[in-house]
Amino acid sequence: MEDIQSSVDSRGIAIQHVGVRDIHLPFQIRTKEGDFQQVLARICFTVSLPQEYKGTHMSRFMEILNQWSAQPVAESEMEAILDEALARLSVASANIEIRFKYFIKKYAPVSGKVSFLDLDCCFYGSKEKGRNFVFELGVEVPSTSLCPCSKSISRYGAHNQRGVMRARLRLREGVECIYIEDLAALMEKQASSPLYPLLKREDEKYVTERAYENPKFVEDMLRDLVIAFRRMPGLEWFSVSCENYESIHNHNAYASHEECVQ
Repeated sequence: MEDIQSSVDSRGIAIQHVGVRDIHLPFQIRTKEGDFQQVLARICFTVSLPQEYKGTHMSRFMEILNQWSAQPVAESEMEAILDEALARLSVASANIEIRFKYFIKKYAPVSGKVSFLDLDCCFYGSKEKGRNFVFELGVEVPSTSLCPCSKSISRYGAHNQRGVMRARLRLREGVECIYIEDLAALMEKQASSPLYPLLKREDEKYVTERAYENPKFVEDMLRDLVIAFRRMPGLEWFSVSCENYESIHNHNAYASHEECVQ
């Protein structure tokens, strides 16, 4: 049958990203324990298109994704996916973004009750023919903050709020990527208190008092995140943000920062 996509286009415009977006597939994500966690992935998968071709072959994206969704995926598998796209579609560059919910085990601080906290995560991968693979990990971690100003000026208590800390990082070539579990634990330490899906009364007392003894503005949390990331071995670049869903305002408090690590 005639291959219309490979026919000549005379407009002289190369397309930087063309492919499939908002694909939902079951994927297996490698865990710190060495096994895998089944997730529902939302995927954006694109390649470059030379100016001389009319279109790309959309079916090949799905063929590649369907094959890889049946095996655990981490950094090395992401590179293999892009290598396959470069070869099968005969292009100069390929990119993939895999978003998913990832569950980490949480132990209540006093009772030790076990529950599972869901995190919004993302694997980002890009590769150009003849160049090194670039991988970035994105994680969103829910948190609690307690307002230092409220604590200082109030006769009773202080207002606190739930928020989210977001991070995206890229490690230097040859450095093994950090596990989602370890990155989430590092980020939680910078909040007034972590969040737990399951708390008994003794746990609730503990986290309430912990937050009260560790008040932080959104700026404090962000700066502490920056310091923690700067100390991470092998980190090349990172972007972090903190957003608090304010309990006494009808708006959110927000701060962000990104930098290349020397």
